[in-house]
Amino acid sequence: MAALAGTAAAPGGMSSDPTLVLRDIHAVAAPSWWPPAPGWWLVGVAVLTVLAGFLWRHWRRRRRHARIADIFDQAIAAAPSRPQAVAAMSELLRRAARLHDPQADRLQGDAWLVMLDRGLEPAVFNTPQGRLLLDAAFRPDVHADEVQALQRIARPRFILWMMQR
Repeated sequence: MAALAGTAAAPGGMSSDPTLVLRDIHAVAAPSWWPPAPGWWLVGVAVLTVLAGFLWRHWRRRRRHARIADIFDQAIAAAPSRPQAVAAMSELLRRAARLHDPQADRLQGDAWLVMLDRGLEPAVFNTPQGRLLLDAAFRPDVHADEVQALQRIARPRFILWMMQR
């Protein structure tokens, strides 16, 4: 094919037009961050689901802890006398201990205190405050400070055993 007048054919079949204007290469604009790709939506939903699950579990655990603590506190408050409050603590601890060892409610004396101290460092029931569980329910009267000291060590143990259920 003959070259057109005024234009010469360049090697390789391209025409070299002296009037051809070359322009710079334009970079494509970066993609917008919004809306995110579908994969990011899935990641967001998964993260929110896991977070909601943890919050729900934490809320349920706190609520259960509060209910168990209320059971203990109400039983002690309902006792008409201090020796009966000690008896109520002993009964609650025996019921909670039965969840971990079916024979726990049959233990007597030091064996019962050893069971209560199992897993605790230092032992808190094999102390004068803890030993009140053995005989204070049978006394005519118990000092209020002794009952409060026993309650301070019995309440956390009861809650711990009931929460592990």
